[in-house]
Amino acid sequence: MTRVVLAMSGGVDSSVAAWLLREQGHEVVGLFMRHGRERGEERLPIPENLPPARRAEQSCCSAADAADARRVADALDVPFHVLDFQAEFDRIIDYFVAEYASGRTPNPCIVCNTWLKFGRLFDYADRFGAEYVATGHHARIERGGESGFPALRRARDESKDQSYALFGIRRELLGRLLFPVGEHLKEDIRGIADRLGLNVARKRDSQEICFVPNRDHARFVREKRGRLDTSGEIVATDGTPLGRHDGYERFTIGQRKGLRLAFGEPRYVVRIEADTRRVVIGARDDLARRELTASNANWLTENWGKMREEGERGEQGGDRPNDAGQAGDASPPNSVGSPGLSTLAPHPSSLIPHPSPPILPPAFRAQVKIRYRSRPYEATVEPLSAERFRVRFDEQCFGVAPGQAAVCYDGDRVLGGGWID
Repeated sequence: MTRVVLAMSGGVDSSVAAWLLREQGHEVVGLFMRHGRERGEERLPIPENLPPARRAEQSCCSAADAADARRVADALDVPFHVLDFQAEFDRIIDYFVAEYASGRTPNPCIVCNTWLKFGRLFDYADRFGAEYVATGHHARIERGGESGFPALRRARDESKDQSYALFGIRRELLGRLLFPVGEHLKEDIRGIADRLGLNVARKRDSQEICFVPNRDHARFVREKRGRLDTSGEIVATDGTPLGRHDGYERFTIGQRKGLRLAFGEPRYVVRIEADTRRVVIGARDDLARRELTASNANWLTENWGKMREEGERGEQGGDRPNDAGQAGDASPPNSVGSPGLSTLAPHPSSLIPHPSPPILPPAFRAQVKIRYRSRPYEATVEPLSAERFRVRFDEQCFGVAPGQAAVCYDGDRVLGGGWID
């Protein structure tokens, strides 16, 4: 019997994952990650009949979720442990605040996946003598493909696919990952939970950032940054002043709502200038981009020589890597300056040791997603070094936001990705 450590979040996906793993003959150990941001909450009684609507307001790491996870573990006779990850979450919070202070749009869920769920959890798996780490993510691991190297692929349920948020996993760990629900439709997962009588069967999926109260990230950033003043002007693309804002952390590239200004036609945030504290807005066409660069790249394929290369190998330019794919002068994702912040927190993904990257082709064809909910765009990807790459899109795409991830696919396979500069 193979031992598996399962991250149990108290949601329906990880709960059904526990049952699926048991059905497959695995010995399952459930782990819940507590970030410790809700001090005093653990002292409050968690009523058994907490209504679903109330549960939906809880974050994915709340005491109510811990109680749900424990009930499921008890129902399925799975050993259950709660892990204290407060220090690790504090570092992710530092990254989150620093990115907004730099005028960028962070993605803490990807960082959490990369650093904690598929980083620290392996430490605990080794302590428990577990061969595998499993989660309730909607994604798939294919073993023994054409190259014999494990491949990260999209979930069967494309509407729930979470592979975009998993690009940062260290590729040497792919063979030790299990995603039991990735082969199932979401409605089937809920159906299984119903049949098992699990209390989380109709629990809503968590949408908010787990450490941000009341979904108000701007207030959270202001409280964490202290006296740093990020207020400034709202200007048009030609520099014409249009108004003022009380903090550029309220905005992200592509944002339309919440501008607090009236126009005859839709206007969008097209640029955030941390150095001048200006927020630049314009028409939708002003958001159009045909290329981007990304840093802190992570590649998940072992043998690039077997990749289907549709691009022109002669398409070169910029600071090309050498043939061995050695690391170049990759700048950190939060390299943009910010008034009052002389040193920004390092991006957590840069703190994870990675083995030498695979040999990269001069250019290759891929479909690239620029946000979790964006559609994939056909593009040519040009590695600039082992840690940086340029994407040239076949068509204009809208809403490219520094701080978000650019993730490259070959069909349903995740090739890798990086953080948009």
